[in-house]
Amino acid sequence: MSKTVRSARRGLIAGVIAGLALTGVAMDAQAEQLAKNLFGAKTLPAATAPKSYGFYSKGCFSGGVAIATDGPNWQAMRLSRNRRWGHPAMINLIEKLARDSAQDGWPGLLLGDISQPRGGPMLTGHASHQIGLDADIWLTPMPDKRLSASERENMSATLMVDEKTHLVKDKLWTKAHTNLLKRAASYPEVERILVNPGIKKKLCDTVSGDRSWLGKVRPFWGHDYHFHIRIGCQPGSTECRGQEKVAAGDGCDKSLAWWFTEEPWRPNKNPDAPKARDIMTMKSLPAACVAVLNAPSPVSEVAVTVRGLGSPQPTIAATSSSSTPVTANAFSEIPLDRIPIPMFRPDPAQ
Repeated sequence: MSKTVRSARRGLIAGVIAGLALTGVAMDAQAEQLAKNLFGAKTLPAATAPKSYGFYSKGCFSGGVAIATDGPNWQAMRLSRNRRWGHPAMINLIEKLARDSAQDGWPGLLLGDISQPRGGPMLTGHASHQIGLDADIWLTPMPDKRLSASERENMSATLMVDEKTHLVKDKLWTKAHTNLLKRAASYPEVERILVNPGIKKKLCDTVSGDRSWLGKVRPFWGHDYHFHIRIGCQPGSTECRGQEKVAAGDGCDKSLAWWFTEEPWRPNKNPDAPKARDIMTMKSLPAACVAVLNAPSPVSEVAVTVRGLGSPQPTIAATSSSSTPVTANAFSEIPLDRIPIPMFRPDPAQ
């Protein structure tokens, strides 16, 4: 081997080593950054297979799809937050609930936050909703008109609970609210429904006949104008960490009575302590979340938007360039080769 060739080879090896070192430095620097800033900046999901990583309050997910801003039985609220994304199983469940609850007489769903495009901690708001398996549904019935963008940003949800007594405002609660929660709890993939303790008590006091579904409805702080649906880790998400199963029974026992003592409502002893999302770095999340964060995006928002029953499967084809999100509407015209199909769609007959 000539001296010139040996010198060139040494130079090449040195360059590769330097490149790897720089990559390692870059990854280390990314690992120290606040995860909420990195995930909050992503406008489209990771164009890879649908998987959830980590726990509901510390994780991320790939292969997300969005639910359309408008559907036959739903309207999405607070569009500026870009939180209409979830694991395909979660989005399919919401669309199914919208369909089924319409048959029960509910006028339609107003959708709150689901997840960011790739999950992770949010810039504001929730501690959970990080792995694409949580969703908030307003307890306000959908109006009989399509809301404007301004109305979706500024319209207030109906507060169902008296803040002093922690009891439901009887003049606001209807049988339709009970039926909606019962329908949501009826799906086997739903593991928990979080509601305000006052709402749980109202159900305990008024539901007759079959009460088996009440066990899934769990009291928790907040949730006085919406309910929170949580589904379990999905097949293929081997790095997803599930939650313990709910206790047996209807939950209308001493555990509920505790919520109507002084203890749950005492002032926070350390109100200025930073929230977990405000200090959580990439290093705090599952290692796979770095790959999720750096994965390519799909060709457009429209390509990965679920529009309703019969939609085709969303493509997860990636593009190396940054795509500008397009607000997808279930009633708008989309070229046939761009119509999305939800993954893992349940049998419509079920």
